[in-house]
Amino acid sequence: MSESDPEEPVLVVTDLRREYADKVAVAGLSFDVKPGEILGLVGPNGAGKTTTLRSIAGILPVQQGSISVAGFSVTEDGHRARYHLAWIPDDPKPFDSLTVWEHLDLVAGLFDVPEWKSRATELLDFFSLGDKRDALGGELSRGMCQKLALAMAWLPRPKLVLMDEPLSGLDPRGIRTARRAIQEIAASGTAVILSSHLLELVQQLADRLLIVDEGRKAFEGTLEEAHAGFQIPENSSLEDVFFAVTEKPKGAEPEA
Repeated sequence: MSESDPEEPVLVVTDLRREYADKVAVAGLSFDVKPGEILGLVGPNGAGKTTTLRSIAGILPVQQGSISVAGFSVTEDGHRARYHLAWIPDDPKPFDSLTVWEHLDLVAGLFDVPEWKSRATELLDFFSLGDKRDALGGELSRGMCQKLALAMAWLPRPKLVLMDEPLSGLDPRGIRTARRAIQEIAASGTAVILSSHLLELVQQLADRLLIVDEGRKAFEGTLEEAHAGFQIPENSSLEDVFFAVTEKPKGAEPEA
């Protein structure tokens, strides 16, 4: 993949399918994300959002379909694909026996981050973790764990960041900081997938939406395209669109 063409997708997911013993979690999902784009991934509980993110991150094996990150196949060249992405789960668990600084040191070593110490210091200050530099992971609150996870994801400047409920456990000040971080990460050219039940946040940040329901793509496009396609008022919120999309009869498609 050429890094000089900003229109080439960083992530390409094609016909992704994932089944468990008695359930199809993801059913033939296809989409892509371009550099600097924030894709809002939303859907009801059990719609397949986290399964999709875990498959992209290489945590779950791909049963059917294909995923490429920065031109590298997650199944055939998983190490190189994972080198270009960062994954932030909904409840990140740092190592109990490592300090905050040692977590950043670990990431810097794994991803060969040059001159990482100055950047790590800037990130700790950005997330108001400067005074927690020597605190152990096991001593951090959930909100601090979330901010540390964001800092660790941002440190190596990945081409793709996957965020599953990244505001969990954050207070209002932390939410504002995280929102700013997401915007700056995307502004630097990194592709972002933001999965959250906070639809107002997704509406504020996302360039494009992917709404999934029962493992299938129910809608992909901008909020304005959803307004037109589902014939709802132009001033309707993402919440309005979400219910219009997910409560339509199964198999119904938006109008062209």
